[in-house]
Amino acid sequence: MAKATNTKRTWMIIGGVIVVILGGLFLAKKMEWIGKVEPTEVEFTKVSRATIIEKVSASGKIQPEVEVKVSPDVSGEIVSLKVAEGDSVVAGQELLKIRPDNYVSLLARAEAQVNAMKASMEQSKAVLAQSEARLSKTKMDYDRNVKLHADKVISDSDFDQFSSAYMVAKQDLEAAKANVKAANFNVKSSEAGLKEARTNLTKTTIYAPQSGIISKLNVELGERVVGTSQMAGTEMLRIANLNNMEVRVNVNENDITRVSLGDSVMIDVDAFSTSERKFKGIVYEIASSANSTGVASVTTDAVTEFEVKIRVLRSSYQDLIKGKLSYPLKPGMTASVEVLTNRKEKVLTVPLAAVTTREIGAVEVSAPMGGEKKEDGPAVVTQEDANAAKKRKENTKEVVFVMEKGGKVKQIEVKTGISDFENIEIVSGLSEGQEIISGPYATVAKKLKAGDLVKKKEIKKDEKASEKK
Repeated sequence: MAKATNTKRTWMIIGGVIVVILGGLFLAKKMEWIGKVEPTEVEFTKVSRATIIEKVSASGKIQPEVEVKVSPDVSGEIVSLKVAEGDSVVAGQELLKIRPDNYVSLLARAEAQVNAMKASMEQSKAVLAQSEARLSKTKMDYDRNVKLHADKVISDSDFDQFSSAYMVAKQDLEAAKANVKAANFNVKSSEAGLKEARTNLTKTTIYAPQSGIISKLNVELGERVVGTSQMAGTEMLRIANLNNMEVRVNVNENDITRVSLGDSVMIDVDAFSTSERKFKGIVYEIASSANSTGVASVTTDAVTEFEVKIRVLRSSYQDLIKGKLSYPLKPGMTASVEVLTNRKEKVLTVPLAAVTTREIGAVEVSAPMGGEKKEDGPAVVTQEDANAAKKRKENTKEVVFVMEKGGKVKQIEVKTGISDFENIEIVSGLSEGQEIISGPYATVAKKLKAGDLVKKKEIKKDEKASEKK
């Protein structure tokens, strides 16, 4: 009996100890003495109003708006070179001369050919006159003997001779006329050859097709050049109008839809980077089709770009012009541009890092995205996978995070507008002065979710000092 009592008392003590332990654990858990979740340190900012200027950045080269490449139509040696690179020329000015000796000989030969053809035509005309006279005589003889033959005065054989002579004379006349026509065509052909020879001779002297500056000179005195009328020959020089300059840049297909004709542009030329000089420009031409880059353009990794031409406003560098022939912007200079595509004044804005995307509502899929992969073939994407991907895309929304009472995070869906390199416009979802979580970027973009505990990040003294600097 005493033994049973002792056993019962032991179990009561063990039970009491267990109750005390469980109660202590419950109280410690409630008081967050144990199992306490460490809150994530985040940065805060307030929704404010600001001016946002949306920009598209690109880089390219400065080129003249008009630049003419000069190539010869005839081949030969350069015997006279009257310009140097950088010289100013006017339309019609003589630039250089190609040795004309061969073309002078060809001209003389063509003139002789024309004279020979004209002489041949005169000879053909003389033969025609003889044939006409011969035909007239044979016709008279034939007409006279027709009556005599009818009166049986001459025999049939005699009449046949007169008839045959008359027919031969008629054929001779037709042949003489054809020879005159042929001689006339030969004269015209030789005259065309003479005209070509004379034109080729004039082409040995190269004149400026327009006024401008010799921006590039590729030949030297004594150098041989190749020229044909069917295709481009040796590029000898270029003439550019340096009064009107442009920047040609390539814009990514994701940005080209935001660029419009007439957009203002800020231009940063590398040659003036030390002086921090900015030039102004305006978009005046946008390519209708993407740049073709050969084989690379058909690969999956190729970047599709469109050429945009930006006119540099002369008024933005007028003060740099010194003298009549001074041109501060040179062809080939590297430039970076910022196309100002949109501007909004005093709109609600938050830092770019504060806005991220989250999937609102889970989408369950029976198979992993990308489809089932066969052992001997590529992955097969089923219709179910495609529908799930579409649903997931539709459920992905832009959100920001705010801290509620108790330090927990709340997720708010927002609608955004234009952005610059720092801020983004908030169209709906937030109000001015509202405090939101703005960083760190990795925390907002990937880690943070609704219900997480957060606290304000303490800025250390060295960070404060760097911010002030």
